[in-house]
Amino acid sequence: MKFADYKPYLSPALAKTTDLVMDSAKGFYITDLNGDKYIDLVQGIAVNALGHCHPNIVKAIQDQAAKLIDASFNLVSYPTTLELAKRISELAPGDLSTVFFSNGGSEANDGAIKLAKAVTGRPCIIAYRGSFHGRSIGATSITGSNSKYRKHYEPLMGGVYFAPYPNPYRWGTSGEAASEEVTTREALNELQIMFDQLVYPEDVAAIIIEPVLGEGGYVVPPKAYLEALRGICDKYGILLIFDEIQSGYGRTGKMFASEHFGVVPDVMTLGKAIAGGLPMSAIVSTEEIMSKWLPGMHGTTFGGHPVCAAAALAVLDTFKEENILENCTKVGEYLKSRLFELKEKYPVIGDVRGLGLMLAMEFINPEDRSPNAEAFNKVRQYCLDNKMLILGCGVYGNGFRIATPLNVTKDEVDQVLSIVDKALAAL
Repeated sequence: MKFADYKPYLSPALAKTTDLVMDSAKGFYITDLNGDKYIDLVQGIAVNALGHCHPNIVKAIQDQAAKLIDASFNLVSYPTTLELAKRISELAPGDLSTVFFSNGGSEANDGAIKLAKAVTGRPCIIAYRGSFHGRSIGATSITGSNSKYRKHYEPLMGGVYFAPYPNPYRWGTSGEAASEEVTTREALNELQIMFDQLVYPEDVAAIIIEPVLGEGGYVVPPKAYLEALRGICDKYGILLIFDEIQSGYGRTGKMFASEHFGVVPDVMTLGKAIAGGLPMSAIVSTEEIMSKWLPGMHGTTFGGHPVCAAAALAVLDTFKEENILENCTKVGEYLKSRLFELKEKYPVIGDVRGLGLMLAMEFINPEDRSPNAEAFNKVRQYCLDNKMLILGCGVYGNGFRIATPLNVTKDEVDQVLSIVDKALAAL
């Protein structure tokens, strides 16, 4: 079987970065139809937190599928889904205790926007430049990482305003490096200018932000900025939404990235790793906020699917049994230290950043710090030629995103580093 023979049957809208056809996968590795095994640093774009086909997840899926596959969660309830809602409530920070299940990140973020508008009675949303929240019309409307996502789709949802994401490595329109203090002060000032000149704060239903920027470059914002943002939302009655689709579920070494900053949002969206590779997402908020989202104001056909919920319970059980968060922190620190060694060795690496195993390198032209997407593309091709799949990130396409399983070992990390080192030397 060759991909080219089947390509005419697939819409070209879904861009393919390789023509590989994969047959099986296990843990850190994925194998194609020819039997060639690849290191997988993509893992479904940070979906497989426990690697491919973890036996606990496979068994949970098989057991549930043998009993009940689906009957519509808006008609009846399932033990797995009810238990999952309870478990998420117990894990979520602050008073976030009530869950609405969806199928993917875009859908969760769309629902969060609807929730905020319904609860506040306000029309406007503030999002961030550099953000990625999904591909549906609503999610595209609040995505600011690349204009290509918006191309041909205007006009999108109205009443959306974009603030600059507080990125100390590339702050402001000049893209110069700045201290966290300067970045925080100036980013908050930009938000105030927006309130003064563009949108009245009492018209804003929600501010939605990724507590660690995902596709936009794995950028970690200053803690002081998120703390101040919480205060601004409280002052004006604006709901604070944290999109934890990629940063949540242990990716940063804590169950949710917000825990690194001590800031609790009013609404949190989850996805990707929640169900071990099956499509599932969730909107999590307080009982008070959710109680104002009345029956029929939102809905879903497949959300809360019992098989997905069974897999999601297995994910949580395995996190506890195998000390996944501890491993993520420990191996993440090791990997980050080794990436800094590569940065010292190769001037093409301008920045190393991230938390836990949500790590990235940014490639630059050393003479002027300008983004160097060409370098990343050459590294990606070298890795592919040497049986390793990697994924980019960043507004300029010059970031190397690392999304290993959270149970990755140091030996597996060393395999990755060996290939990356050779790829950089080949530049």
